[in-house]
Amino acid sequence: DLFPDNVIWRQISDQIHFAISQCDVITLLVDVSEGITAADRDVADLIRKTGKPTVLAASKSDNDQRKSLAVELYELGLGDPIPISAYHNIGLDELMEQILKHFPNQQSYLAPEADLKLAIVGRTNVGKSMLLNSITGESRAIVSEISGTTRDPVDTTIVYQDREIQLIDTAGIRRRGSIKQGIEHYSVLRSIRAVERCHVAALVLDASEFATSQDTHIASYILETYRGIIIVVNKWDLRHEIGLDKQTMEGRIKEKFKFASYAPIVFTSALKTDGVNELLDTALRVQVEWSKGIPRPDIKRTILSAVAENPPPSGGRKVLKLYSAMQDTTMPPSFTFFVNHTDMIHFSYRRYLENKLRQEYTFEGAPIRFRFRGWKR
Repeated sequence: DLFPDNVIWRQISDQIHFAISQCDVITLLVDVSEGITAADRDVADLIRKTGKPTVLAASKSDNDQRKSLAVELYELGLGDPIPISAYHNIGLDELMEQILKHFPNQQSYLAPEADLKLAIVGRTNVGKSMLLNSITGESRAIVSEISGTTRDPVDTTIVYQDREIQLIDTAGIRRRGSIKQGIEHYSVLRSIRAVERCHVAALVLDASEFATSQDTHIASYILETYRGIIIVVNKWDLRHEIGLDKQTMEGRIKEKFKFASYAPIVFTSALKTDGVNELLDTALRVQVEWSKGIPRPDIKRTILSAVAENPPPSGGRKVLKLYSAMQDTTMPPSFTFFVNHTDMIHFSYRRYLENKLRQEYTFEGAPIRFRFRGWKR
């Protein structure tokens, strides 16, 4: 078997299938010094099924004798083998020429980047695809009662309030242990990558199930990638059946998501298309906060005032001093603090400084990145 039945090889298999699905041309390297192996035949069978253009390279054709062995590769049924030797720089120009022949003829241009890239993420079957359809007014994603219907991220661009918004509907993200091997595991990998390329992620919860540990796990992943976050309570049309009002639900969510207390909460019903405009308005607002820059004098004033109000704790003879602060970058908001002892920054004081920044400048829905640098005066 090409892929032995163990965890590492199953993951490699997923990566190979993903690479094949994304490429324009496949190059198969075969070692002519060993001849055609069983693994070579398995790979050739896999490639033929894709129907993608393939260039067959007879590797290690270092001399005339080995070049003559390349004729054996016709058995693979992938066209004319090209003898090459990377060590001696033989046949590489011909190989590249054959590869380039299969490249698309049309000239492609990068599409202008959308004003906002919004990923719709969450557990399986919380209504993400139906929510996407409600936003776009089209059935761009398959909607089903079967958990895990969406397999690949679906990108859709809409214009809202004269802003282009790229919507990314992702496959449901499950616990690692509950991800089945094969296509579903591959779909989850693509969903994680979709989060990494968005500006703001809308974490969709099921109002009838409230927030599970898996929901908090997904929220933690969004924050680890430093993307803007919105918490979306979907299926809110069931509120009378579950006997909850917005105030009660917001209180429960804030308690469950204490680590993301700055995330705005939006209530939607994808089935009835309620709350869609509020979701888009909130996403645009969070994207602005995620991209916001604050002048250095203002940051310095805010931080030094916070330090004067609540000085950092000391550690024996060592006293932590904070001299200055500045914002390095945006998307996400990132700050550098200049201190005398970087090893004395306690997480509680770090949180205190973040709270002071949020009190002054909001940064709604935007995680903040901190860095402490040593500085002697």
